[in-house]
Amino acid sequence: MARIIDGQAMNLVGSRVRTLRMERKMSQQTLSDRLETLAIYVCRGSISRIEDKRRTVTDIELYGLAKVLQVPIESLFEFPDA
Repeated sequence: MARIIDGQAMNLVGSRVRTLRMERKMSQQTLSDRLETLAIYVCRGSISRIEDKRRTVTDIELYGLAKVLQVPIESLFEFPDA
């Protein structure tokens, strides 16, 4: 069955991930490395594509991003200025 994606965005959390990562003064490579310590393998390029909303995010990646960025998963879905 074909997957239906509304619009161009492939995820809802990319902008928030970028904001949180930058607030923590963390590079994309550092985020990738810290995810790897949780056995979640997302390369630096994939982090970039997630942040640009050009790549989907799996549930395990979402869990890892929240852990590494030290926020509840729900906060990845918060949209400032919305």
